[in-house]
Amino acid sequence: MTWLNSHPLTFLVFAPTLLGLLLLALPQALGKLTRLLGFLGALAIFVLSLAWLLGRAPGAPLAEHAPWFTLVGLPVDYSLAVDGLNFWLVILTTFLVPLTMLGTWNSLKDRMGTFAAMFLLLETGMLGALVAQDLFLFYLFWEGMLIPMYFMIGVWGGDERRYAANKFFLYTLSGSLLWLVALLFLAGKAGSFAPAIMAQAASGLPFGVQCWLFVAFAVAFAIKVPLFPLHTWLPDAHVQAPTAGSVILAGVLLKLGGYGFIRFAIPMFPQAAMHFAKPLALLSVIAIIYGALVAMVQRDMKKLVAYSSVSHMGFVMLGLASFTVIGTQGAMLQMLNHGISTGALFLLVGMIYDRAHTRMIADFGGVATKMPIFTTFFIIVTLSSIGLPLTNGFVGEFQILNGTFLSGFAWGRAYAVIATLGVVLGAVYMLWMVKRVFWGPVNPDEDSGTQHLHSDLNAREIAVMLPLVVLILWMGIHPGTFQAISEAPVATLLKDANAPAIRPLVLPSAPLLGPVEAAAAGHAPASAEVHP
Repeated sequence: MTWLNSHPLTFLVFAPTLLGLLLLALPQALGKLTRLLGFLGALAIFVLSLAWLLGRAPGAPLAEHAPWFTLVGLPVDYSLAVDGLNFWLVILTTFLVPLTMLGTWNSLKDRMGTFAAMFLLLETGMLGALVAQDLFLFYLFWEGMLIPMYFMIGVWGGDERRYAANKFFLYTLSGSLLWLVALLFLAGKAGSFAPAIMAQAASGLPFGVQCWLFVAFAVAFAIKVPLFPLHTWLPDAHVQAPTAGSVILAGVLLKLGGYGFIRFAIPMFPQAAMHFAKPLALLSVIAIIYGALVAMVQRDMKKLVAYSSVSHMGFVMLGLASFTVIGTQGAMLQMLNHGISTGALFLLVGMIYDRAHTRMIADFGGVATKMPIFTTFFIIVTLSSIGLPLTNGFVGEFQILNGTFLSGFAWGRAYAVIATLGVVLGAVYMLWMVKRVFWGPVNPDEDSGTQHLHSDLNAREIAVMLPLVVLILWMGIHPGTFQAISEAPVATLLKDANAPAIRPLVLPSAPLLGPVEAAAAGHAPASAEVHP
């Protein structure tokens, strides 16, 4: 117990791997038992994460550090930490893993223990990447996530699972290799893989070199987001992955791309990041509109939700490109929102697929009559996804659009207005699907999906959806719960970028105020006065 109290992060990161290896060692004949052990272990890890992270004093550091080994003369440290930038993402990860296991309890019939083991190994990769503070250690966890996810798609996926798994693997690996070259180059200049030391070394390099290094980092993270036009692997991976794979892919893996920008790319190359703010914002707006338009023409519910992820993650990148505190805070909240809402949508689509064995929208109709409880949950999650006020989706998107509009960039207001169209289109494709599936005419074909719906959600499925609905409403009504801890780190993060809205503005009868404080004082925001 003493070791656990002194090394809580090490336990959180590697306990899933130890449990996964145990499940792999057990006979396959014990499929249901191994699945139960995996779920109980993941649930225990979630409870411990709550106890360790929520039980500490606000702002109290939680870190572990020790020298590890030397790579080509460069020290690699075993450095883990939880702070305001990754706090809620860590809890989101430990929360979604057992919830997804429970929500997809009957989805798989073959090699259940092995799948649970892969899921737990993936949890180690995700948690390790979130808490790693040494860039080479982060890289190892980043690459390590590929392996279990590859097998989850390639072994337990749909008919085109091998194509989707290979595409996912090659996209991510190719971006990572370019990033590794930049990482080793900068570490050689800094003599360390510590981000602070590498950032200091980067600031002394010619600006052109900084830009190339930022691009290498940005491409790797943009593929994971995924940002247009590097998104094409995502719809295939989502559609072919089993339900559990889709939930965790949308819930956590995509967030690691945005987290990489926040944790490493922007603070290490602030001026280069500012230089590329407009291209990043432009690609984000394209992703928002493109993802929504393509989602509107989908016939498969799962593929529609997959393209909605492209659109919603475009909002995240737009918030980061605004270089404002409110925009970046909105982006961080939107990452949590997307993990909850889109994860819930994939779970619900998986639940109806388990009953009907089809995801085609045309195969349904009149589902509200046959499954009223399922319909209620689906409507709530849909309203969250389209950003209805008092739900989590509204707060994140509002802050992102507000931050972009008040960014002080010449393009800020135009991009914010265009991105707002994505909110409207999101309502169009989601409500169109809901209307046809739940209140449309029943498909008379005896092999249609509706004809196979003989039962509503059971107690286990209701227990899975209830905490997600509670979070949707809690995050929408009181977002400060999830944003207070990140406000100070975000302000520090943006300070070196010297963005228009961050530059201090002297007001006639007030001290130096940032945009948020100026607005609270009744003054015009700095972004309305300063232009690049």
